Amino acid sequence: MTTTHAPRTRFINANVIDTRQGKVLADQQVRIQDGRIVALGAGPLEGEDDQVIDLEGRYLMPGLVDSHVHVTAITPNFALLETLSPFYVGAKSSELLKDMLMRGFTSVRDAGGADHGLANAVEEDSLIGPRLLYAGRALSQTGGHGDMRGPGQQTFEGCFCCSGLGRVCDGVSEVRRAARDEIRKGATQLKIMASGGVSSPTDRIDSTQFSLEEIDAIVEEATAANIHTMAHAYTARAINRLIPRGVKTIEHGNLMDEESCRLFLEHDAYLTPTLSTYDALAREGVEAGMAPHLQQKVYDVLDAGAKALEMAQRHGVKMLYGSDLLGRMQCHQLNEFLLRKDVVPADDLIRAATCNAADAYGNRGDFGEVIPGARGDLIVLRDNPLDDISVLTQPDQQLLMIMKGGKIYKNTL
Repeated sequence: MTTTHAPRTRFINANVIDTRQGKVLADQQVRIQDGRIVALGAGPLEGEDDQVIDLEGRYLMPGLVDSHVHVTAITPNFALLETLSPFYVGAKSSELLKDMLMRGFTSVRDAGGADHGLANAVEEDSLIGPRLLYAGRALSQTGGHGDMRGPGQQTFEGCFCCSGLGRVCDGVSEVRRAARDEIRKGATQLKIMASGGVSSPTDRIDSTQFSLEEIDAIVEEATAANIHTMAHAYTARAINRLIPRGVKTIEHGNLMDEESCRLFLEHDAYLTPTLSTYDALAREGVEAGMAPHLQQKVYDVLDAGAKALEMAQRHGVKMLYGSDLLGRMQCHQLNEFLLRKDVVPADDLIRAATCNAADAYGNRGDFGEVIPGARGDLIVLRDNPLDDISVLTQPDQQLLMIMKGGKIYKNTL
């Protein structure tokens, strides 16, 4: 794939999507220099040496952000994943990363598995993909959502330093050490496995995981490092003990309740629904490599996810866009827009996939908006996604240009 990089680029005749206000700014010029937006306005912008791109009224908006991915989850069989060569997993991950960028995602937040090596390779353009924010290994208690040993397994054939998504730690001292270790390795956020899950063999969906003291220790270490925490949690019982302790984003949340919504608002926390992964797992999980007995756990949360989405939208809970897809099912990454669109208006959906993510991560103004100072992470669309959100789900027909950090990775204008 050919990429082009101009130190200065100026878009003219652009209809700019204002993600915060949910409106179109007509006939704008946008100037990019050294990977950042330096000017925006309706009048002519100065720049003698600019590469000028005439958008002819097409729609310019920030690149999309997926706040829950697993770029190293090349299979939904996590026990198998932990036995694979990390070189093989990295090679296969490169394909997943490139496909994400080609769908318009210029930033993704990895929820367990990716590390500084992959993030650096993307930053250097050794791998083509979205900017990668990574949690390193998700923190899990013994027998928790990150422990892939079966109930009769006495030994572990893989190792917790290879290609898995999580690491097991128990007790305040261990979780504190594990949190510090992931921070040492450059984690941009910490991931807590705080309830049971679908893909783990020995826990129950409705279980809570980690003691309050352990959770406090993890959040304290993240806060000390000026990064945020994200927590895997399904039930209201799990969610409602996490948010007051400073966890910034709740992943999934399918079985939340009204009290959960109140806590989200009170503590300025964010919900990341991941409807697309349950839809995909129910339809093709076993064919994609998931064990049949684990696929059955999907149905415990499948229908509840839509109800939780409606509840969150009704209460005004701020949400992020998350797909959480595994293996070959990652091709359905844009389906989350379609699964939410009957409940969530287009402007809110766009905010979830742009500026809300920057706010939740503590990076307001750095990405997710077309404003001076923000990264030059931009996409150009043929039609207006505020009028029809499905525009964002048709990259082959609608996505005309992809720019990340001022570099153009796709241009069919």
